[in-house]
Amino acid sequence: MIDEEKVEKAVLWLTENAGTSANARATRIYLDEYRKSLKALIMKEHLDKPVSAQEREALAHPKYIAHLEELKKAVFNDENMRALRTGAEAKIEAWRTKQANIRAIKI
Repeated sequence: MIDEEKVEKAVLWLTENAGTSANARATRIYLDEYRKSLKALIMKEHLDKPVSAQEREALAHPKYIAHLEELKKAVFNDENMRALRTGAEAKIEAWRTKQANIRAIKI
């Protein structure tokens, strides 16, 4: 059962981890957007080649691949924080429903 102590812990967790959660989301979005800039910067190093070859060089470049690994970590962190937030919010909502049901029975 969801008791008040668990609800308080969930609310406290949400409050204490708001910054961490926001940072995970911001990092994910930044890395996703920077991926496009990084590709363009690497393509710029190969201006002597056709555009399709520039793109191939950029997508195969170690810096780009390393960036994708960082993006993968950022997506995991963001999704993990989102799942934890959803779980905490579900606990709070279940407790609210329980309290409403108790009030309804008393009436």
